[in-house]
Amino acid sequence: MFKILTYNNISRAGLDRLPSERYEVGAEIENPDAILLRSFNLHEQAIPASLKAVGRAGAGVNNIPVAEYTQRGIPVFNAPGANSNAVAELAIAGMLLAARNIVPALNFVSGLEGDAETINTQIEKNKKHFAGFELSGKTLGVLGLGAIGVKVANSAAALGLNIVGFDPFMSLESAWKLTSSAIPANNIDDLVSRADLISLHIPLNDKTKNLFSKDHIDRIKKGAILINFSRAGVVDEAAVLAALDAGDLHAYVCDFPTPALINHPRAIVLPHLGASTEEAEDNCAAMVADQVREYLENGSIRNAVNFPELVIGLSEEGKRLAIANKNVPNIVGQISTVLGAAGLNIVDLFNKSRGDYAYTIVDIHAEAPQEILERIRAIDGVLSVRVI
Repeated sequence: MFKILTYNNISRAGLDRLPSERYEVGAEIENPDAILLRSFNLHEQAIPASLKAVGRAGAGVNNIPVAEYTQRGIPVFNAPGANSNAVAELAIAGMLLAARNIVPALNFVSGLEGDAETINTQIEKNKKHFAGFELSGKTLGVLGLGAIGVKVANSAAALGLNIVGFDPFMSLESAWKLTSSAIPANNIDDLVSRADLISLHIPLNDKTKNLFSKDHIDRIKKGAILINFSRAGVVDEAAVLAALDAGDLHAYVCDFPTPALINHPRAIVLPHLGASTEEAEDNCAAMVADQVREYLENGSIRNAVNFPELVIGLSEEGKRLAIANKNVPNIVGQISTVLGAAGLNIVDLFNKSRGDYAYTIVDIHAEAPQEILERIRAIDGVLSVRVI
């Protein structure tokens, strides 16, 4: 019986994929084999000794101390692309809200008082203040062409926008899905110089913090719209505020309220609604539950942010060892030596690396005694060993 500790309300679409005869799931679980969560902050939580996996029902993992889990050999799974439709639709909505000045227009109407004739008079007198522009024929720059960025680009192209995109790490899968009308930019400056609207779809990490910098913002076309449904930290907020105050930016649309942005007349700030649809929550929960289950039951890793992908069906014979290790020379050789010295025949062996870390699956013909497992754990560079 596997024990799954849940933080936040995980969609039933995910929990139902963990059969009750094999999984005990709840918010009060002790000694969990895995944790499922959404936005709960794990940075202040001790890591249970029993823990084997963490599943984030969403894309970002900033609420998880990934480096600490990695050092313990614990994969952190996420659900890339599962909420892409929800975020992409909201990005398109943000473009329309900003281009047509819908938010200030709504605020104006909500403050009207008087009879029908008085209201109509005020409307006719003031509606010119909310005149906007059409998206068709404008150029949208998309920074980050993963699952979300591609959907934004394709939807915007269908609305008649010209698309310029930049992503130096674009996958082949994303490239196949991107509209053929999209034009590649050479770099961020090139994208900024061409775009009337800019939509950001990049992860937040040490390399992307303030990636969209003051230098880029200073190069934006006067009157452009900046849309950020990535993370607050990928943008230099002080530079954005200065551009808004100067009228250089027509609007900033984002999903991350801060004191400086709330009630700013040129900012449209939403309460982190990007993935807040029933469909997105269901998709994320189902995806991450499947990945955690697959890892617990057969050792396969799919969509972990800290270990390489290695998806292998269970062998029909013997036992499986799942080993997380540092990516250094001769670890696999040492594991093979320990098993050979114990008279344990290797039926199959798989090893994949990703940066400084690697993952090894070894199928052996018989059960490994506890003493042998401890010898493998003692190898310098081995982070965790699990028997399946």
